[in-house]
Amino acid sequence: MRIEDLDYELPEELIAQEPLPERDASKLMVLDVGSDAIDHRLFTDLPALLPPSLFILNDTRVFPARLHGHKKTGGRVELLLLRKTEQLGDRWLAIGRASKALRADMELVLCKGSLRARVLQVLGDGQLEIELEATGDVDEAIEKVGEVPLPPYIRRPAEEADRARYQTVYARRVGAVAAPTAGLHFTKHLLSTLEEAGHQTAYVTLHVGPGTFRPVQVDRLDDHRMHEECYEVPKDTVDAIVRARAERRSVVAVGTTVVRTLESAIDAAGTPRAGIGQTGLFIKPPYRFRVVNHLITNFHLPRSTLLALVMAFAGVDLTRRAYLEAIDRRYRFYSYGDAMLIRGTHA
Repeated sequence: MRIEDLDYELPEELIAQEPLPERDASKLMVLDVGSDAIDHRLFTDLPALLPPSLFILNDTRVFPARLHGHKKTGGRVELLLLRKTEQLGDRWLAIGRASKALRADMELVLCKGSLRARVLQVLGDGQLEIELEATGDVDEAIEKVGEVPLPPYIRRPAEEADRARYQTVYARRVGAVAAPTAGLHFTKHLLSTLEEAGHQTAYVTLHVGPGTFRPVQVDRLDDHRMHEECYEVPKDTVDAIVRARAERRSVVAVGTTVVRTLESAIDAAGTPRAGIGQTGLFIKPPYRFRVVNHLITNFHLPRSTLLALVMAFAGVDLTRRAYLEAIDRRYRFYSYGDAMLIRGTHA
């Protein structure tokens, strides 16, 4: 595939700037890979749209990773924290933006003095290693004064309400700088309804990094390299997948992050292995899916790796037709937008 294969034109007004008042009130486009059919439902219809299945969700938790401030000598600075570079301590990998280039040994004053930082080294590609300091615990200070890192296509400042809404109701493991957005549609009531309908749930963790918004900038998709992200597959989830296969239940991935996690962790027999790892897996057509039967996902940016994954799962032609129909029917796009259920024929 070439980069132009991932292009489409989207009216800017269809980019959702706010979440709906109710998480599960979004539209749900249903794609059936076997028949090439497209249907239009609501997300609350989800429990009845599949036979009793195993839903796998990503329980990563977004932390308020964006820090605003200034250099000690003046000049505005914005940092996006990515991850700690050591297990214990307060050294972080971050993306930095400033009025003038940041250099090693620079001192930064962040969040009105609640945090201070020293640049340890400049790594290129906008990345820095920094050391943070606070009067008390650094992690607690970040949680208190940091800003929710809304994606760049949401053209408004983050608000207090985003701390809850740009987060799944089952988020528990802190480490993401972007939400696994397919999961934003689930409510505790809908999860209970799934259980009552005979569905089961299990969890993996993939800490979503900023690379999820990074457009493909090469002509040939084979030349694109993904940023690596950390994941964990619990033994309970592997056991649930093995049972589901034995019971002829489908495996439903809630989000592209779940697909990438499971496909990154498989053994030679196509069963995920329990454990911790890092993945830079780029799924694009053609691809043989080994674990997942069905996929729930939002509508993704043009020229994005996420759109390439959807095309690999649903087929290029069906995906293109679905996106054109979504635009025609005024679906809401991207993180706070509507969703899609792809009933596949994989695994």
